Amino acid sequence: MELEINIKEQLDLAQRRALQLEGEQQLYGKLLSFIDLTSLGSTDTVEKIAELTRRVNDMEVEVPSLPSVAAICVYPNFVATVKSELKCSSVKIASVSGAFPSSQSFLKIKREEAKMAIESGAEELDIVLPLHLFFAEEYGALLEEILAIREVAGNSTLKVIIESGLLNGGGQVERAAALAIEGGADFVKTSTGKVEPAATPLGALSICNVIARHYQKSGEKIGFKAAGGISTPQEALLYYSIVETILGKEWIDNSLFRIGASRLANNLIASYDSRVKKYF
Repeated sequence: MELEINIKEQLDLAQRRALQLEGEQQLYGKLLSFIDLTSLGSTDTVEKIAELTRRVNDMEVEVPSLPSVAAICVYPNFVATVKSELKCSSVKIASVSGAFPSSQSFLKIKREEAKMAIESGAEELDIVLPLHLFFAEEYGALLEEILAIREVAGNSTLKVIIESGLLNGGGQVERAAALAIEGGADFVKTSTGKVEPAATPLGALSICNVIARHYQKSGEKIGFKAAGGISTPQEALLYYSIVETILGKEWIDNSLFRIGASRLANNLIASYDSRVKKYF
């Protein structure tokens, strides 16, 4: 009960902070720098991903007052396309992997897919925590899978998606987040965006609390990524405020905070400059 009250108090603080920030137009631009610009559609093509990448390249000319996004996130088979087209050195190449979005496959296949994504040019991997093992309470096998992909990832950034909307309350979210960190995650991510509910403020708070406790114990900073259904500047501000409230200003950097989104980037640009209706 005490945990629930604490979470509610934290949410209230974050919501009030987000309201305070709503009038700061410059912050809408800054939020762009936290975005993993994501295209994970069944109808994605090489040309579509190439064009998306070219639009990222053109940002410094077409919207020079705004920062670039943090990364472009695509399916593994499009990583080479992003790598061949990307000219902006500050933008990372991210790939979903490990039998995304279900994590339902053989570990050998998950490892090989991750290896191939990195060999194609991925600098970051977004994988899904194997929920079939989590719900069966087979935590040893779950950790073995994450650690196996961590080994393949090497020095690349590993983001572990816990699909927080499918978990039963804060207790399960916190356990899943702790397991992700134990398995070597550099980031804990809320959702794939392929199921409902996706990201939620309460899920984000639970994850950030786990990250905060881990930092207090070990001194190691783990990143947080909110993803799934975040499309408006106001929603983005709330997740920004959650990170600031729970983890502090040190985490307000795209090395530790990301937002996975597609529509959000256009909405942020339009909020900053009303002349640009749809950039991507």
